[in-house]
Formats: sequence, structure tokens, C-alpha cells
Amino acid sequence: MNTLATAPPDRGRRPGDAAPGAPRPVENAAALETSRNRLVVAGILFAAGFLAVAARLVDVAFIGPAQQPHLAGGAATTPARRADITDRNGVLLATSLATASLYADPRKLMDVEEAVEKIFGALPGLDRGELRAKLTADTSFVWIRRNLTPRQQYRVHRLGLPGLDFRREARRVYPHGSLAAHVVGFTGIDGEGLAGVERSQDALLRRGRESLGLAIDSRVQQILRQELAAQVAHFDALGAGGVVLDARNGEVLALVSLPDFDPNLAGQASEDARFNRVTLGVYELGSVFKIFNHAVALETGTASLADSYDATRPIRIARFTITDFHGEARWLTLPEIFMYSSNIGAAKMALDVGAEAQRHFLSKLGLLRRSAIELPEAAAPLYPSPWRAINTMTIAYGHGIAVSPLHLASAVAAVVNGGIMHPPTLLTRRPGDPVPGTRVISARVSDQMRRLMRLVVEHGTGKNGDAPGYLVGGKTGTAEKLMDGRYQRDALISSFVAAFPITRPRYVIVVMLDEPKGIEESFGFATGGWTAAPVVAHVVARMAPLMGVAPVDEDAPEVRRRLAVRINARDPRVANF
Repeated sequence: MNTLATAPPDRGRRPGDAAPGAPRPVENAAALETSRNRLVVAGILFAAGFLAVAARLVDVAFIGPAQQPHLAGGAATTPARRADITDRNGVLLATSLATASLYADPRKLMDVEEAVEKIFGALPGLDRGELRAKLTADTSFVWIRRNLTPRQQYRVHRLGLPGLDFRREARRVYPHGSLAAHVVGFTGIDGEGLAGVERSQDALLRRGRESLGLAIDSRVQQILRQELAAQVAHFDALGAGGVVLDARNGEVLALVSLPDFDPNLAGQASEDARFNRVTLGVYELGSVFKIFNHAVALETGTASLADSYDATRPIRIARFTITDFHGEARWLTLPEIFMYSSNIGAAKMALDVGAEAQRHFLSKLGLLRRSAIELPEAAAPLYPSPWRAINTMTIAYGHGIAVSPLHLASAVAAVVNGGIMHPPTLLTRRPGDPVPGTRVISARVSDQMRRLMRLVVEHGTGKNGDAPGYLVGGKTGTAEKLMDGRYQRDALISSFVAAFPITRPRYVIVVMLDEPKGIEESFGFATGGWTAAPVVAHVVARMAPLMGVAPVDEDAPEVRRRLAVRINARDPRVANF
């Protein structure tokens, strides 16, 4: 029978005595010390690893290669935000969006040719030769492409190429494209303002504290642009310009120059498209200057609305001859000179006023200096020096002096608004702020000029500029372009300047077309009355309801009384002058 072997009983062992075979106390202490040392070493290794990672982060974020660009203020990934630009109603005209920009460290690339082909496949718009040159450069940083779209960034990221990385940047975006291109302007790749308000207000926009609100009304801007573009196409013009100005405070509600461009793609725009015809272009604008000629004659007391001038024959002075486009060949009263746009009558009026008084008056209207508008693209007028008698006569009807369409709008606003000159501005004036202004003519003369301008639209050369119910008053202008020292009969600058409602003007509109061509509809004419005036009529009819200008009964006795003017001794219409 088998028996189970058992260990002998542990007799006589006291509590606390080590079991047979258990380690001695000395051995336990040694094991604990070994474990502690191992933990300390592991802790040191982990700490060193974390320190190495932290050092690398500091190097990448704050030090980095000398060639790598860094952002102001020590921001490693997000650049300072440039302020938005809005119109007077808060419509966004310019904003900044965060984008990724691709750069490379050529020294980390394993196969340059492979990298070139893969990057080109992800970003096909790149130039292979230029890309290869960048990736073989002896440097640790080169830009590959700035401001990628999320899809482009995703395609590059999937390549898995060493030596490629992204930096967060801000891209300037213009949501309405070309709508207000010449006003807003554009920025460079690094966010600096290069044109328009982006440039003139660059320091303010860089601070990024709040949106910059402009006086521009996007609705009026769109209306003006559409009507100008349609007329340019209709008359096959080289270009056009237009401006809508608040006659009461000088705020610019719309400013359009055609052709224009998309500021999102400003680098692809032609020089002609970037040229601002409204503020940077200066032109001999023709008979619209008769507004100022009549105003100075009335203001100085040289003539009254009852006076007449002999316009039976052309004026010959030196080698020049001054004629009328469609002459009446008789004596004309001041209202008739204005209504029929007589160059002969205007020239004789100017001689009576004199060169000094004429020059002083035009200077008060800001027509002899650069406009105060907040745009870097603003030109100074061109005028004669010395100012001779022949210059005095030709300037009376807009030849021999070149100004911008904005100059014209601002000066006409002063003539019709009661006689106060307000500097034009693209920035909104805050409620309660004083509106800067200087009196240039009396309220009485301003009233007389409003009557004359309405006369032109009702019975003169500006009939096509009328918008029934809105009491438009205006003046046409047509001038031959000066090229290589000679006036070109078939190259015209055609314009129309208007104010409405003329009884108490709120807005002044200037429209100019550059070299329109006569068509069958205009009987071959390309003058301001045929080409520019209709644009004003359409703009007024569309914008007036938006701006809260209600139509009136033009035949109401009160309206007729406020606009009455005696044209000549045979005319029954009488005004209280």
C-alpha cells in the first residue's frame, strides 16, 4: 500500500520567524534599492525625452531656420487678422480667411525628381523647372505655394513626402469680386495693402480691431456698374467711369471704372483694368464746365439771367476758331447759352469775368488741386500756366483744363446744394459729427443754377437724362480727345452730370464714356446727350426708390414755380430772380 509522504510538522516556529527558504532581510533591502534605481533611471530617461520634444517645439515655433518667415508678435501659426471692409449697410466687401501655405526643406528630401513629379501632380499649376530649382536649393526653407485650398492641402498631405510642411496664413478675400474693385483695392501675398482703400487705410486695417465701414452702398454700386457696362457695350466704348455723390455731405455712394478687375485675381488684371478712370484719369470734359462759367458770372455780378451775348458768328483768336456744335446764329440770353450749350456765348461771358476771377473760382471748387478722396490713385488736374485770354475762353466750355470725373461731381455738388463745398469721402460720417464745408457761392446763385440745369433736361441737350417724377437737372459734355498734340474729331469723351431732385438735390451723378461710337439709334452721334445721359436716367429710376426718394408731380404749381426761368423776352415763363 502506498503511503503519501508529508513534510514534517513545523514545530516550535514563532510568529515573525522567516519561513524555511524565505529571503533574508538583507536580501529584501537590496532588491528594493535595485527597483528604486531602475525607476529613477526610467524617470530621467522620460524627462530627457520630454525635454527634447519641448526643445524641438521651441526651435520650430520661435527660432527655426534663419530663412523661415515668422509672424509678428511671436505667433507661430496664426497671423494677425486684418480688419474687414464693409459698405455703409454692413455688406462685406473684404475679409481675411485662414489658409495653409506649403513650404519645403530641400535638405530633407530623399528624391528630388520624385518630389517634383508628386508635387506637380497634386498642384498642376506649378512650373516644373521653377519647382525643381527650389527643391535643389541649398537652404532649409523655400515656399512652394501660398494660400492653398483645403482640397489642395489634402492632396499634398497624402503624398507623405518628407521635408514638406504647412504654415497657417491669412488670405484676403473679396466676396463681391469686381463690384467695387477700384474702391476697395487689393493686398499683396503677405497682406500689405497695394491699392485702393486697402492701401490708403493699411495701418488702420492692420490693427484689425473693428470693421472699416465705407460710404459705398453696394446696391447703388451694382446699379451704376450694370448701367455703365450696358452702355459701353451698346456704343462700343473703350471704357467708362461713373460716380454717385451725396450732395449734402460729400459721401461717395458709388464709384465705378470700366473695364474693372477681380481683386481676388489682381495679379492677372491688365494695367488698363486696374486704372481708375474716376479718380486717376483726368480729361477735358467739355461743356459740363459751363456750369461753373455761368455760376462765376452770376456770383461776381458780371452778368444776370436777363443778359444776352452775341453768338451770331464764330470767334477767331490767333490760329483758333471757337464755334457752336449746333449754333443758333443769333444773340442768346444766359439761359439760352446754357440750354443750347453755346461755346461762343460761354467764351464771351468768360472774357467779361476775367482770367483771375475764373481761376480763383475754380480753385475754390477744388478743380485746381488733387482730390481729398481716400484713395492713393488720385491725380492732380492739368491747367494752363500762364493763364491767357485764349485759355479763359476755352476753359469756359471745358477745353484746356483736365480734371477727373470725381472733381466734377464734387464741384457740381457745391454749386447745387446751396453753395457749400464738401470734400468727397469714401468713409461714412458718424451721426452727429460736423460735416466739413466751405461756402463757395451764395444760396441765390445756387438756386439759379438749379433752374438752369433743369432747363437743360426739359428743353435742351440733356432730355435723354430725364427720369420722370424725380426732377433731374443736368448738363451734357462732349470733348475731343487730345492725342499727340492734336484733337481727334472721332475720339470723344462724352459725359453727363446730373443732380436730383433738382429742387433740393440729394445726389449728384457723373457718367463719362471714353470713345463711344455713334450708332444708328443715335443718328451717328456719340455726344454726351446720346451716350451718357441715358445712363443717368436709368440709374436715377432704379436707385431713387431704394434711397427713399419719392416721385413727385412735375406739373404741380409749386414745382413749376420753383423751377421757372425766363428763357428770353418772348418766353412767358418767369422766375423771381
